[in-house]
Amino acid sequence: MKARDARATTTGLLLIGATAASLVATALQGSLLDGPGFLATVALHQNRLLTTALFQLLAAFTSTAIAVTLYPVLRQHAAGMALGAVAFRIIEGVFYALSAAATLILVSLSDQLTAGASANASADLVRDLRDSASCVGILAFYTGATLYYLVFYRSQLIPRWLSAWGLAGTALGLAAGLLVLYRSTAAMSGTQLALNLPIAAQELVLAVWLIIKGFRPEATPASTMTSRSTRASVTPS
Repeated sequence: MKARDARATTTGLLLIGATAASLVATALQGSLLDGPGFLATVALHQNRLLTTALFQLLAAFTSTAIAVTLYPVLRQHAAGMALGAVAFRIIEGVFYALSAAATLILVSLSDQLTAGASANASADLVRDLRDSASCVGILAFYTGATLYYLVFYRSQLIPRWLSAWGLAGTALGLAAGLLVLYRSTAAMSGTQLALNLPIAAQELVLAVWLIIKGFRPEATPASTMTSRSTRASVTPS
């Protein structure tokens, strides 16, 4: 039970860390990469963009760590979904790290701005790569999160209203990610931010819940439920 409580607390802290890192990275980036002449802006704010990359890497690490920390608990209820959540959140972390690497490359390119149009053309390509990597990472996050919220809902490790909120939030987030992927809306647009707000709020509430309350002790592992069901089916009436 102590190990389980420790995992709940660790997960809560990681949720706060991942959310905070993502928000700080988004705020620091701001509009630095907007517009056709953005490389000149990057040259003037290199330290700010380097710090953005640092927080992107922190978000990549904590996002993956969430699913890894949850896995020993969730696999008792749905091993396949628990493993899938880990896989997708590892994919998320990899693409977030790729996005951070692209951010660092943009800073390097800004040093070569005097080289002329070739530097700007390369910067446009790297920015597109960065945006694409971020989009794939976001889609992987919502897929992985959907899997562990489904396990939460079925197992009642946390209250079902909190799991349902998470599922609704991931559905909206997936919709936002697909809108960006198909260029129906721009990355970091008002539409995307609005559709991401529910899951951001939910994960903070979940974090506080796990730190204070932990996982529900009465949640029944899948193996136990299957065993009970089997015994009931063979018991004569």
